[in-house]
Amino acid sequence: MIIKDEGYVLSARKYGEKALIVTLFTLNEGKITGFVSDGLMPKNRGLFQPGNKLFFEASARLEENMRRLFRIELTEPNAVMMMTDFKRLELMTAVMPMITRILNENETVDMLYEIIGKFFKAQNLKEMLTWYAYFEFYALEYLGLGLSLDCCAVTGQTEDLAYVSPKTGKAVCKEIGAPYHDRLFLYPHFVVDKSDTPSYAEIFNVLKMTEFFLSQNFFKFHNLPMPKTRETLWQFYETEETEQQEEKIAVGF
Repeated sequence: MIIKDEGYVLSARKYGEKALIVTLFTLNEGKITGFVSDGLMPKNRGLFQPGNKLFFEASARLEENMRRLFRIELTEPNAVMMMTDFKRLELMTAVMPMITRILNENETVDMLYEIIGKFFKAQNLKEMLTWYAYFEFYALEYLGLGLSLDCCAVTGQTEDLAYVSPKTGKAVCKEIGAPYHDRLFLYPHFVVDKSDTPSYAEIFNVLKMTEFFLSQNFFKFHNLPMPKTRETLWQFYETEETEQQEEKIAVGF
C-alpha cells in the first residue's frame, strides 16, 4: 500500500553507508518511522534536518513493517532558519526528544500537528517557546492527563481563577488559593485565552506546571526517564531575565 503525506522531520539517524532511518510527525499518519535508502546521498544533503517539512510517498508490505520513504520533496526549509540562530537551534535540540517521546506511533493528532508546525516556523526564540508551551499543555490532554480549568474546584466560580492545584490538576480561585500560593501553580491564562503574545514569565509558569504533570503522571507512571535535555529550557528564562536587567541598567532604570 502506498500513501502520500506531508510531515515535519523529528530525527534522522544513519543506517549503513547510504541510508537513513527518519522519524516524521505527519499530517495524516501521526508519528511514523521510515527507511530512506539514499538518504545520505549528496542530492539529499540537508533534506532530513529536524524541523524541515517534507512531502513524501511511503510504502510497506505489511502494516507493521517499517515504511520505505520515496519521492521526497522539501516544502518548508525551516532548518535553515535554525542554523542561523544558535539559541533557536539549541532550543529545538532541547525539546525534540520530548516531542518524539510523547507522540505515539501511527496516531493522528491534528491539534498537536498544527502547534508543531507553528513551533518550527516561528520567527524568533520567544515565539518558539510560546508554541512549545502550547505543545506540552495540549500534550497533557492528548495523553489523557488534561487539566480541569473551567471553574474553581472549591467554590465552583468561573471568575478570578488564579492557581492550579498540583494534587488535582484543577483550577483554584484567588481568594481560596492565596494562603497556599507557594504550593500552587499559577493559572495558565495565556493558553486558556489562546494568546500568542505571552511574557517570558507566563511561558515558563506554564512550562513549570506541564513539566510537573508530565513527569509525575506520564514519565514516572510508565517508568520512563524524562529527557535530560528538557532541563535546559530553564537556561533560556535565566538568560532572558539577565538581559532584561542589563537593559534596564543601560537605560537608567
